[in-house]
Order: sequence, then C-alpha cells, then structure tokens
Amino acid sequence: MKKHPSDVRPTGIAVAVAAVLIGCATAPVMAQSSTAEDDKQVSTGQADAGEARTTLETVHVSATRIESDLLKTPVTVTAVTQEALTREGIRDVRGLSGSMPNLQIASGPDSGVQVSIRGIGANNFTEIGDPAVGLHVAGLYSPRPQGALALMFDVDQVEVLRGPQGTLFGRNSTGGSINIIPAKPRFDSSFGSTELEVGSYNLRQLNLIQNIAVNDRFALRLSATKVERDGWIDQRQDFTDVNIPERGFIADGIPDVDQRRNVKVGRDEYYYNRDEWAVRLAARFAITDNVEWLLAYEKFQNSGAGQVGLKDCKQAAGTRFACQGGKWDVKINVPGKTDMSIDTVRSNLNWFLSDTNSIEYSVAFATQKRSQIADDDGGYHEIPSQVTATLPVPPTGDWGVWPVRDNTSITLDSKYKSFVHELQFKHQGERLKLVSGLFWMHEKNSIDYAQEMLVNAPFGYPISQFYHQPNRQIDAKAIFSQADWRFAPTWTATLGARYSRDEKTDRGGQVYGGWDAESTAYYNGLYDPGTPGEPGFRPHNGRDLSERMGPFGGIDAYKLWGPPAENEHSESWRKVTWRLGLTKDLSDDEILFTSLSTGYKAGGFGDKDDACGGKVCIDGPPGPQYTFFPYEPETVTNFEIGYKGLLLDKRLSLSVTAFYSRYKDMQVTGDFFAAKVHVNEPCPDWDPTCDVIKKWQTVNVGTVNIPGLEVEVDYLPTPNTRIGGFFSYIDSKIKDYPTFSDEWNCGVREEFGAVPCPEPYSGPDPTLAGRQIYDITGHHLPMTPKFTAGVNVSHTFKFGNGYELVPWLSVKWQDKMYFTLRNLDNAHVSDAQEAYTTVDASLSLQSPSFWRAELYVLNATDKMTKNWADDAGGFIRGYWNDPRTVGLRVRFDY
Repeated sequence: MKKHPSDVRPTGIAVAVAAVLIGCATAPVMAQSSTAEDDKQVSTGQADAGEARTTLETVHVSATRIESDLLKTPVTVTAVTQEALTREGIRDVRGLSGSMPNLQIASGPDSGVQVSIRGIGANNFTEIGDPAVGLHVAGLYSPRPQGALALMFDVDQVEVLRGPQGTLFGRNSTGGSINIIPAKPRFDSSFGSTELEVGSYNLRQLNLIQNIAVNDRFALRLSATKVERDGWIDQRQDFTDVNIPERGFIADGIPDVDQRRNVKVGRDEYYYNRDEWAVRLAARFAITDNVEWLLAYEKFQNSGAGQVGLKDCKQAAGTRFACQGGKWDVKINVPGKTDMSIDTVRSNLNWFLSDTNSIEYSVAFATQKRSQIADDDGGYHEIPSQVTATLPVPPTGDWGVWPVRDNTSITLDSKYKSFVHELQFKHQGERLKLVSGLFWMHEKNSIDYAQEMLVNAPFGYPISQFYHQPNRQIDAKAIFSQADWRFAPTWTATLGARYSRDEKTDRGGQVYGGWDAESTAYYNGLYDPGTPGEPGFRPHNGRDLSERMGPFGGIDAYKLWGPPAENEHSESWRKVTWRLGLTKDLSDDEILFTSLSTGYKAGGFGDKDDACGGKVCIDGPPGPQYTFFPYEPETVTNFEIGYKGLLLDKRLSLSVTAFYSRYKDMQVTGDFFAAKVHVNEPCPDWDPTCDVIKKWQTVNVGTVNIPGLEVEVDYLPTPNTRIGGFFSYIDSKIKDYPTFSDEWNCGVREEFGAVPCPEPYSGPDPTLAGRQIYDITGHHLPMTPKFTAGVNVSHTFKFGNGYELVPWLSVKWQDKMYFTLRNLDNAHVSDAQEAYTTVDASLSLQSPSFWRAELYVLNATDKMTKNWADDAGGFIRGYWNDPRTVGLRVRFDY
C-alpha cells in the first residue's frame, strides 16, 4: 500500500528575513505562528565530525495538490499548525488576520467574514455573493463566507496560498485560498487528549481528541470542542425617550424605540460573546494495499450574539459626537441572537494505481442553516444638534432629520445546501508531475431575510423589505490540468490551465414591502397614527408596534404594500485561467522560482427591482424599469518571483517573494446610481440629489496595480531556541476608477477640518448623475496596510527531572490600513485603522509524564483595534478586535 504521512507535524510558519527583523531593533515587528512545542519538531543529527547539530524538520504542504516540501514548492504558501493556532488563541479563520504577510480578515454584517489577501477581497456576504478568497476544508471548496466562522480544531495544519488560484483550487479565488486540513485517523496507535482552558470574560473551552487504531487497516478519530465567553462590551437596554422641546419632541415616559424584543440579557448573551461547539468523527479504511478511504462527519453550532458596530470614541473625542459614557457603552433594544449550524459529510477515496499514478475522488455535502437578528443602529441616535425635523408635522411632512434611529436586520430562516465533487488523476514521475481533474459544485440556497428602518422622514413611519428567496442555485463546473516538467537537471517548467463555467439561477424569489416612507403599510392596519397636519396625529412610539407587523408577521404582514416583485432570472459565465512557471534548483536546499498566473471570479445579479424607484425616469421608458442589476466577472493577473532556502546547516528557512498583480473589473457592493427621475421642484440644498435613485447593488469598477514583497523566516540559533518572523510590503494603487463618488461623512467634513465632499455631478454624462466625483487615482485598496512585520521567540529550558519550561513572546505590528477607497486622513472621521502593535506571551510547563500547563496573555497592551468601519453620520462605527485577555490552559495526553 502506498503510504501517506498520517501525522504531519510541520515546523510552524517560516517568516521574515532574520537580518531585517532581528537586526533592525528600531523596526516594529509582528509575530508568526510558531508553537510552544517547536523543539518537538526538531530533528537532531550527527555532523561529519561527530558533533551534534539541530536542524529544522521538513514541512509538507498540499499547495500544488501533490504533497511536497514547503521549501521546494514554487508557490507562495504559509502553513500553520494546530499548536500554533491554540497558542495564539485562534479559534476560527478570523484569528489568522495579520499573522502572516498580506492577510487581513474582517467581520462583516449578517455573520459574513471578509477575507482579503494582497488587497483582494469581497464585501457581499449574501446568498448571491461569492468570496474572492476560496475557503477549503480538506481540499474541498466551501462556498458561503459564513462558513469561515466554523471552529478550527484538531487540524494537521492550515495552509494559506497568496495570489490567484485559477488552476488547481476550487473556484472564485482571485485573491488566494485558505485550506484547513483536519487531522486524519492514525493506524499506528490509540491515543487521546483533553484540554481545558479558562480565561478573561469568563472564557471556558474544552477540547477532546480520541484516536482509535482498530487494526493496521482501520482507524477512527473523534474530536470535539466547546467554547463559551461573555461579551466584553458594556451593554444596556435602549429605552430612548427623546426630549427636544424646542423641536416639539417631548419626553412622555414611553420609549421611542421598538420594545418588541427589548429584553434584559446577561453578559453571557451580550454582543461579542462566544457560544459555539463542534464535533468531528472520521474513519480511515485501508480497503486494500492500494485503496484508501477517508470518511468524516462534522457538526458546527454557533449560538452566539454576533457583533454590533461600536463608536470610535477616540476619533469622536473633542466633537459634538463625543462618547458620553464609557467607550464600550452601547444601548441595545434588539439583543443579538444567532442560531447557525453547519453539517458536513466529506469523503476522500484514493486509488494508487502504481508507484507513480493515482486517482483521487473527493466529495463534500454541506447544509448550513441560520437564523439571526441584529441591532443595526447600536443605540446611536441623532444628537439634538443634528435634528432638524419639528413636531407637529405639516400635511406634507417634514423631510428634515428625525431624532431616532431604529434599524434591524433579521434572517428569519436560511438553508444553504452544497455538493462539491472533485476527481483528480495524479502522476508523480522522476521528471514529470501531473495533476488533472474535474470539479463540480452545486449550491441550492434559500433565505427569508428582512430589513427594518422604523423611524423615517417625513412622518416618522416605519419601512421594511422582506426577501423571500426559496430557490437560488449556483452551478460551477471546471476541467483543469497542471504539469511540472523537469526538462533539465536543475530546471522545472510549470504549465497549467482551467476552464470554468459558472451559472446562477433565481427561481420563485419574491420581494415584499418597500422603502416608501410616506406609507403606513408597515402597520398592517393595526395602528392608526392619524392624519398628518390634523389634531391627534402621533407617530408611533416603541410600544405601538406588534409582532403582527413587519417580518415576524410573515408575508401576510406586507399585504398592504401591494404585490411583491418577482425574481426569475439566470445568467452564466465562462473563463479560461492559466499558470506558467519556471523553477531553478540552486542546490539541494534552495530554489528560485517565477510564475505568471490568472484568476477569475464569476459575475452575478441581484434582486429584481425598479431602477426608477416608483418614480418617472428621465432616460428611457418612464418606468417602471425593472432590472436585476447584473455585474460581470472580476479578473487578476499576477506575476511573481521568489526564493526559498534552508540555510545555516538547515537551521534557518527563508522565503522571499516579490509580486505584481493587475486587478481588473473589481466587484464592489454598495449604494450605486440606478436612475435619474423627474421631480416637481428643484432639489433643496439639504438633498441635492433628490432626483437620483440609488440601489444596493454590485458593480464592476476600476483597475488596480498591486506590487508587493513578502518575506518569511524560521530560525534555530540553538537547539532549544526558536525565532520566527515575517515582513510584508504592499502598495495597491487605484489606476482607473473615474466614477468614484465621495460620500464619506459629508455632513461634518468641513466642521472637522476635512476637505468637503464634492458637489453632485450635474453634467450631461448619465453614468455620473448624482455622483460626488472624486479622483482616487493612487489610493490604496481597503484592508492593505503598506507594511506589516512580526517576530516571535521561544526557548526551552530543560530540567534534570524531565520538566521543560517554555517562555514565548510574540510582537506584531501593522501599518495604517484603510477600510474604504476614500483613504480619508482626519482626526475625527478617518476611514482608517491607525498603525498599531500587539504583544502576546505565554509560559508553558511540560511535565515528563502526561500533562502540560500554559499561562498566556493575548493583546497584552490592551490595544483596541478595528477590523471594519462604517460612516455613522458624524462619527465612525466599527467592529472591534478583542481586548486584552489572560488565561490558563491545561492539557492531558493519554
């Protein structure tokens, strides 16, 4: 039987050049993910003179779909072990952010996760959006971005490939790929472990592993994990009762915000809590000497509250929007609640035809179910100086600024089902290595989703839309092949290509409700505010709303809005992507490589909608003008040249890659121009674009040039000391985006000393209508700090009684990072996360028997940083990374 390693134990991440990271004491640095047990991954051999020497153990990766030595694999890839993940407190993909070159990960709305590699990511987290960075588990594509929330546990390693993966991996990988490789059952022994962890904010985690070697042909492995933690924010109930007498808003003791779901919750149910568990059962069967089958079932459950946007109090300080209480105070009338489960069955069948040829068939079936509710406003209502509306309202209403924000997003139910199949033929000869295969992914997604905005000008009425999408399907098929041909003793050429066909279909979709703020339809006939301008008129308060209004009343609650918009549409795209490469063996332990590769992400379309917004369009038919707002694929062409080597008697591994990417037709999701419409009167100064209809949609924009440099190093200066680090540089620059509209915090820019927003375009070009055109040529892509760096150091102190003490220190630094293409530098309304440094440390004690204990501190300096930010109308809101946490974990092996 052809054997594969059953217990891959790589050396940790190889990162930044030692001379740069260690020699430049003044340069801030960033930690790599090496482990406390690194000395266990070191092999000791004998030199010619008989003196003992220490060398780095070989790390194997599957980045080319054939297992190979990391330092002899001509692609840019970083591998992270389970020990590294545990030590750095990384429980899901989000924790990898900033731990290696040019990888940034943000939390997104609707449980989405935005992964960006080398500046290329995606901000559409819905059932119709596709990620730009492919997430794979056991080599199989996982399509929904919410899947990145699943706990990473009992893995052999996590491999992160940077640059477009347009040949060998899955689909939609213009930025790169993350491959989570679960640990396989082992035939050689039965063993297990239990790990307990307690920490700050009432953190409790339990990890269990049990491997059962039934015989030398059949083994089982059971892994389970459970984590709970309180939310670290200061969450209070929102009972806002507006009192601005000069505007006619008089406090009456009744909250003005919705009270239907406003219940008191404990810290264990605050936003930013954790309540998750997962289990995996895997069976490995050597059917014959040449056929091996791996079958696994995995269950993940997330019952946490999710996240809520919190004000950046540092930026707001000194302004009229300054935080009034603590900087993490938040008022909530809709406590967060998530109920997400992912059930997955994976199968991998390997047939070794000979010593050089094999056939591999892998399949995964996954079902993701989710319901969720989130407070979209976070209790940040308009302050009195912002309010311009006045009560009582005239018959025509008051289109000024009202004093209450009361917005909610609700996923009532969703079910995403996916089948992924991949069939590969592999040849591993002396001079030729070949991987050829077929890929097929089929998704069938359904969702009932609603958005509510419960207080709106001109009358204070609520509005809502309900999206009933029972059958959205994605079909992705591909045929691919890649060959590595050693055409000379030290030269290897790589040629690969992939033909992809993607099809998206929407059947039976319906959109109920609407954004007509002059309609009382939301009330469903259950509340009568009276007639505007007449005695007795009263906008609703927080107790006037009932569960028979809005999305919890179901489709029937929207009957007064009229018939729904019907979604029935299909589109498809085809593309050939390719890879060319050349590798030179400089020695047995060094290679120089170069490649030119392309990547592609399929296009798509949105919900059927009237571009004219119910009004009379100026261009074309008067309306309605129904459209699905289609958009085209985005593409990336990437050139890179790199070096990998094992130096200093195999005690230093070094990897250096320089790259240049051309990113075209970037897909961006947001509010964009849909149509220009007739209005009865000229637009007022406070609403200069009243004749422009914008719709939430995805559009193709711009060309971006992305040059960069990535360096990784792993060093053993002594048998018991390990140093790792990395350095990265990226200078993503917009080259062509003539339609960019600058609308970031326009209402306060001048007040805060920033350049005012441009005036709305009023020229003849219809594509620019209503846009506040601003030239962003040379601006950086979001989530691309220009420089990042890191270093970590561990040393093993060995005692005569067999105990080992391992202190570990990690320092991470990253440069300023913008969250939008505007790149606005301002003390109060910047769209950036300023440069910062974080420090992690631990002290591990390994007994000579069966236990190990580790004390740790993560984010020791308590540096609070954002991973996502938004314009909140006078201030900045963001999703935040965790504060300082300390803890103790104890592991027992048996």
